[in-house]
Amino acid sequence: MKAQAPAAYGLSSEARNLHWLLTNLVDEVPGIRSVAVVSSDGLLLLSSDPGAAAAALPAGQPGAPAGPRGSSADLATIVSGLGSLTTGAARLMDGGTVKQTMVAMEEGSLFVMSVSDGSLLGVHATPDCDMSVIAYHMALFVGRAGHVLTPELRSELRKSMESAQ
Repeated sequence: MKAQAPAAYGLSSEARNLHWLLTNLVDEVPGIRSVAVVSSDGLLLLSSDPGAAAAALPAGQPGAPAGPRGSSADLATIVSGLGSLTTGAARLMDGGTVKQTMVAMEEGSLFVMSVSDGSLLGVHATPDCDMSVIAYHMALFVGRAGHVLTPELRSELRKSMESAQ
């Protein structure tokens, strides 16, 4: 799967760099189906398929997303909900901060990792993916992206996602 970047024209260099990091993650790591970066309030900031307008098309129709049903907005919702659930569970169990969550399913895997200030990185992967490789590359992304996700950049990314739809 090739990641598609929204029109990067007019975006700040920080936003373009984050898009590049996400595109690189998707294109270079085997087994990744889709990726979403979600803000602490559950809004989609970055996605491996920012042309999510095609997600409104029924599956199988030209232009509809390939793979399992679900656009990047669906992945963002799932990532946000899972992040909230695991944070609540950690709080109840005095477990400290949740660093990573992994759900292994029959037909794929879902990984969620904290980025910064409550933002989350979610990766939907194939069932035969190498989980340690995906977790490693997610940690690299978090290390590179976490310190630049300022409130201003989050706002810019939200606006770029809204305009891509």
